[in-house]
Amino acid sequence: MLELTESARTAMQTAIAGADRPVAGLRIMVESGGCAGLRYGMALELAVEPDDATLDFDGLTVLIDPDSRGYLEGVTVDFVSDLEGAGFVFDNPNARGGCGCGKSFC
Repeated sequence: MLELTESARTAMQTAIAGADRPVAGLRIMVESGGCAGLRYGMALELAVEPDDATLDFDGLTVLIDPDSRGYLEGVTVDFVSDLEGAGFVFDNPNARGGCGCGKSFC
């Protein structure tokens, strides 16, 4: 369903370790918005919802809600750091297009 690079896993584990309370996992979602119509989102979650898909990446729990599952099929998440900053990058082979800012897709 979803792939995470080693760099992405490390960044996610760092975020979870820095949380001020225990979390159930990191949610990766697709929401309406952005220049192209859809955008990726991430959030630390305190609880797993009953209809969540739960993926385990060497002890890192990733949660995906039912509405986001189809959009995330085949997606690879990476974490990059360069002169322009650092952040997560989503490579979605199913996206029909994107926007100039690289933050949203359709």
